[in-house]
Amino acid sequence: MHEVVTLASIVEKETGVAEERPLIAAVFLNRLKKKMRLQSDPTVIFGLGEKFDGNLTKADLQRFTPYNTYRIPGLPPGPIASPGKDALEAVLWPAPSGAVYFVAKNDGTHLFSDNYRDHVNAVNKYQRGR
Repeated sequence: MHEVVTLASIVEKETGVAEERPLIAAVFLNRLKKKMRLQSDPTVIFGLGEKFDGNLTKADLQRFTPYNTYRIPGLPPGPIASPGKDALEAVLWPAPSGAVYFVAKNDGTHLFSDNYRDHVNAVNKYQRGR
């Protein structure tokens, strides 16, 4: 139950779009199965606490905290938020998907990818503006 709530809390913070939560959960569960790090920005922000100034930097992603899923394998030691019913259900019943990446499209939604090349292209398009 602790792991479900912990992962659901990450799903909760990753998107405000209820329909995407099962896909976000699928990505994280797929990453865990493949022994990939979760690399979730909200976990980094939580771990920084009051040191977070609203701008997540490369240095922040490299800083070790027990919650920084760019640095630690698996789940952090506990929840980073209070997950809602949709996030809990998403973790228990994730979408059928092979995706292991997602990137914000700057409209509140995400683009999901099952390989690194497609993910890099999506990052370039939506985050770097190329």
